Amino acid sequence: MGTSVTISAATDQDAEQILKLQYLCYQPEAALYDDYGIEPLTQSLTALRTELGGGCVLVARLGAEVVGSVRGTVDAEGTADIAKLIVHPRLQRHGLGGRLLAAVEARLGEERAAKRYRLFTGHRSEAGLRLYRSHGYVPVGTEEVTRRLRVITLEKPAAAVAYAAGA
Repeated sequence: MGTSVTISAATDQDAEQILKLQYLCYQPEAALYDDYGIEPLTQSLTALRTELGGGCVLVARLGAEVVGSVRGTVDAEGTADIAKLIVHPRLQRHGLGGRLLAAVEARLGEERAAKRYRLFTGHRSEAGLRLYRSHGYVPVGTEEVTRRLRVITLEKPAAAVAYAAGA
């Protein structure tokens, strides 16, 4: 392609591209569970802009195009919740999801003193589960949301991130 993918903090100007990419990336997830009313598909631009202002939102860019994104927040106890890790379908399975995950973990650890990382995924989301497990996440709970959907919670300590980064 001639241009390398870079990862940086998202800006308000990225909001529309992120929302369009989110809509594209969550279509297969919605199909897995036969539920097209999931929040990533119904989120408004205003709600996304609120997330941009209050959390850690990163984007992956190929030139000027946003081709990936991830979001994270840290609560008062130091637990970082990582959400909406998305990569454009044409760039999936090339390590970009792992790069985004590592980047948001590093940012949340350095800037927001995260002590533990947590994320959630559906029980049928095999690619996501493989990615998260390969990055040291372990299942810590499962919640049945509907007859068709069980949400798996995965976590890892921040020390695992520091160790993996060579600290």
